[in-house]
Amino acid sequence: MKSAKTSIIAGVALMAAGVLLLLDLLGILDSAALVWPLMFAAAGTTFLVLFFRRRDNWWAAIPGSVFWGLAAVILITQLWPGPAAHWAGAFLFLFMAAGFAAVYVREPANWWAVIPAGVMLTLSFVVALPPAWQGMAVAAVLFLGLAATFAVLSLIPVRPEHRPAQLGSVPSDPGDAVPAKMKWPLIPAAVLAVLGLIFALQATALLTASEFFVPVLLVLAGVALLVYAYRHRTGGHHNVHGA
Repeated sequence: MKSAKTSIIAGVALMAAGVLLLLDLLGILDSAALVWPLMFAAAGTTFLVLFFRRRDNWWAAIPGSVFWGLAAVILITQLWPGPAAHWAGAFLFLFMAAGFAAVYVREPANWWAVIPAGVMLTLSFVVALPPAWQGMAVAAVLFLGLAATFAVLSLIPVRPEHRPAQLGSVPSDPGDAVPAKMKWPLIPAAVLAVLGLIFALQATALLTASEFFVPVLLVLAGVALLVYAYRHRTGGHHNVHGA
């Protein structure tokens, strides 16, 4: 039954594409620009049907979002080839971000999907920036967006068995199995935020001494690592003594 429904969707999409091509060849309708977007949209819809059909099909949101993004990009570039063409690519990253976000929403154990969702969303903003924004401004948006991604990740409760092996711990009692927020994303979030702020200041001509960039970054990264090591050691010491 499931395969029959999928075949019906694919068959209708192929028939629609064929009809549009025939209308274009007969000169009745200039539909060549719509064929590929419709085919990509049909493929994306097929994956989205799989996604909504079963909880285990969370993976289908990724290719589904990619096909829908490609359909949107082609449609925009062909129908509006003027000023809209330079930011049409942002829709591909925007749809992909939505796909990865859907993976996490469907199955919270897939916390890792938050990272590519944030990266794709950031890239959509980067691509959509005006052409006049170049160099430091683009870098500032990129690094600040990545910093926000890891900051959001640090706010998401994750069960111990779903955390990275080197950072998770084996529960010693039922209370340890309660979902908790991960601390490690705060380190890349802090480093990326500092990079983004430096690029932003350079882009606004408030910071022209770029030679301070590397030393400041090294100092801040070292401080972040020391704070993380201190907190990790203190937490381990408290667990050993039952505090």
